[in-house]
Amino acid sequence: MPKIRTPMLIINFKNYLEASGEGALRLAKVAEEVSQQTNTSIVVCPPLPYLSQICSATKIPVFAQHTDPEKVGSSTGAIVAEVIKVAGAKGSILNHSERRIEQDKIKATIKRLHESDLVSVVCAREPSEVSVYAEFSPDYIAIEPPELIGSGVAVSKAKPEVITESVKAAAISNPDVGVICGAGIVDGSDVEAALNLGVCGVLVASGIVKAADWRSKILEMSKALQ
Repeated sequence: MPKIRTPMLIINFKNYLEASGEGALRLAKVAEEVSQQTNTSIVVCPPLPYLSQICSATKIPVFAQHTDPEKVGSSTGAIVAEVIKVAGAKGSILNHSERRIEQDKIKATIKRLHESDLVSVVCAREPSEVSVYAEFSPDYIAIEPPELIGSGVAVSKAKPEVITESVKAAAISNPDVGVICGAGIVDGSDVEAALNLGVCGVLVASGIVKAADWRSKILEMSKALQ
């Protein structure tokens, strides 16, 4: 099973137009350059249509934004683990607040990703979900209170107890699961505060994608990982 070096910065492009088309490749290349410059671990999650292109054009890990539990073959429209692996992906986000799935599908999809030697990052809204999802043995759980996503108010500062309780919950349920956090992360101090609370990385979307200068923003956050 491949592991991602930690602490890590995961950049979720979502479906923002700024990070679509030529912008998707440009953002991924900037992230790669900063990763090499700072020797930090950065993962990018582009929209699905650009997954293969970005995997081919960069050397940093690329994740899908979602994967389904369906198998190869007759599964029209599904995002299949083996197919994203062939595209060059190293893993996938699951159960993001904007793409919630049922618990049985979370468990089944983690299994499918592991069968394809792909990394799984399962999103959770609160510590109680962390406890449940950790039992499914994902590689990482990303704690993201949905009310703070895209708010510009960092979970690491507004709700630090959510992070510390999630780290404890994962340690009790399955100490092999790494905990990262997201929601409202917009600058290096937010990243530093998160790491001080015990997580092994951060998940960022609009804080980077909507930034006026991608390079300086990614550089700022990546330096906080050091």
